[in-house]
Amino acid sequence: MSERAEKSAGPHQGQPVLVAGESLDKATAAMVMLHGRGAAAEDILALAAEFKQPDFAYIAPQAARNSWYPNSFLAPIASNEPGLSSGLAVIAAILAQLADAGIPAERTMLLGFSQGACLALEFAARNARRYGGLVGLSGGLIGPDDTPRNYGGSLEGTPVFLGCSDNDFHIPRERVEQSAEVFKRLGANVTTRLYPGLGHTVNRDEIRFVQGMMADVKASKNT
Repeated sequence: MSERAEKSAGPHQGQPVLVAGESLDKATAAMVMLHGRGAAAEDILALAAEFKQPDFAYIAPQAARNSWYPNSFLAPIASNEPGLSSGLAVIAAILAQLADAGIPAERTMLLGFSQGACLALEFAARNARRYGGLVGLSGGLIGPDDTPRNYGGSLEGTPVFLGCSDNDFHIPRERVEQSAEVFKRLGANVTTRLYPGLGHTVNRDEIRFVQGMMADVKASKNT
């Protein structure tokens, strides 16, 4: 994995891409990890130690100025450009590098927290296919309530986990529930958990659920 994303005109191209876990030549699966607003790649990569799953390569790109896009994820999509499209392009480039290394999308999980979760979910909806898994921790699909959700393609049974507080001050529960419905229509196997009074954070139940998803991805290599 290159230490920096492929350079282009977008603000996030050329930013560092951190790696942890198994090396790509030995890994059987991978997880692309997207940090939240104001955080850094190192922060989201710290979850790798919590997951404790061998055989996974972890890849965490860094957003320019620690933010994937400038405004709320509920704001008009055009107001979050060019950051949004640049962030989506970073994910696409990493997936292409993983595929070249012999780790296809079917054995690659996309995981994000907060702003990173929104980016991961939007990428998967716009680029529907079978992924190893999709995890949105305190996030939802991007755009105002009236945004058309006529995404094409199929997620082909991709396991999707959406975890969030029931009263998150950044993420309305209605958007989490709407996102779940969109992913179901796209053919995903969706699990949604809204935690009473959780706050804007990651909890132990979410960690355990993701561990189970990761174990399933590794097991699929042998089937």
